[in-house]
Amino acid sequence: MANEQSTKTLRFNVSPNGYPPYLIVKNKQPAGIMWDVVTLIAERIGYDVVAEQVPRKRVDTMLQEGYIDSTPRAIEWTDNPEQFLFTDPVVAVEEVLFIPAGSDLHYGKPEDLFNRTIVTHLGYSYPKLEPHLENEKIKRFDVARDRDMFTFLLHGKHFDAAVADRLVGQWILLNDGLQGQFRISEETISNYPFRLMLRRDWTDFAKQFNEELASVRDSGELDTILARYR
Repeated sequence: MANEQSTKTLRFNVSPNGYPPYLIVKNKQPAGIMWDVVTLIAERIGYDVVAEQVPRKRVDTMLQEGYIDSTPRAIEWTDNPEQFLFTDPVVAVEEVLFIPAGSDLHYGKPEDLFNRTIVTHLGYSYPKLEPHLENEKIKRFDVARDRDMFTFLLHGKHFDAAVADRLVGQWILLNDGLQGQFRISEETISNYPFRLMLRRDWTDFAKQFNEELASVRDSGELDTILARYR
């Protein structure tokens, strides 16, 4: 079994640059929501966690070949997901609208954004909005970095909202002292459950992880971890 071969060690991919606040890599010391949850649960089920920094393009191959044991991933973001094993969701990755606090915009459906300009992430697609972006009933302005989205939105006169991951946005606003400057839409643009992706022979670990994850969620420990980052 893979669990025996790993001698109760979980080699967990945190990626070279992390994915704050889900994964944070600073001075080679990992942190973040997924790291905190994984290390908490792993300790309880008898595993040591070793952080590995694998570039995104190499993750799937290195996981299948046994160089790493797990990586955070949504099923929907994975090519050939049937080749891997996924745990239950740890946290939801939700794209929402961040709206300047003084704006009269309220988002409930895509039509609410007609004749508006939204700040978007370069290279990202938004299936719920895509038909309206293509016919330019909704205009988009692309930026390369999440942090830049809020700078443009705060200081640009022609931008109405930014589409960003809820927890990523809250993390940026917390660290940049911008809390109170924006409202967050209740309606989501997308919602993807973020899980651990494992090799298919890690069924025993996945079962134990899922059982302990349910306990961590029920006890409120997961909420406590999330509160650290928003």
